[in-house]
Amino acid sequence: MAVFENALYYLEQWSLTDVILPFILIFTIIFATLQKAKLFGTESKKYNLIVGLAISLLVVIPHVTGGYPPGADVVEIINSAIPSVSVIAVAIIMFLVLIGIFGAEAKWGGWMSGLILLFSIIAVVWIFGKSAGWWGYMPFFLADPDIQALIVIILVFGIIVWFVTAEPGEKGFWDTMKDIGEKAFGGK
Repeated sequence: MAVFENALYYLEQWSLTDVILPFILIFTIIFATLQKAKLFGTESKKYNLIVGLAISLLVVIPHVTGGYPPGADVVEIINSAIPSVSVIAVAIIMFLVLIGIFGAEAKWGGWMSGLILLFSIIAVVWIFGKSAGWWGYMPFFLADPDIQALIVIILVFGIIVWFVTAEPGEKGFWDTMKDIGEKAFGGK
């Protein structure tokens, strides 16, 4: 085990988490997005490569040289947000595994995918906003168990009222979630 720990310390001395991994992550996301979008045409791999490299370097170099103002360092925001986003991703995967264990089938495009997508978007925006300090002026209300319970009660009560008051031809909560899932992931 000591050999593996020493290897990680050695890689950290070479700025693994401050330069190498953020560069690879940003480059991969930009390059893959440009490849998928075909912004520069169908035969644009070399242009996508150059744009991905340029954007990645434009993000990482100011971090290394200390060019970002305090609290606005993109690499620090990424490094503090990614572990929390990973926890959300693992939680969603475990949720889907549990659904599979109990014999249900999670179909992308159904109400469940819409609900997971909505939760994921809110969670990722919250995590990155917290890491960037956007919510610094707001009280961190989610830490108080009484407020958490109140929010859950209000949400459950709102869903129950929606079910009870929905007219027969009107879309309900699950129909709305199904529509979101179908639009996001396709399918029927």
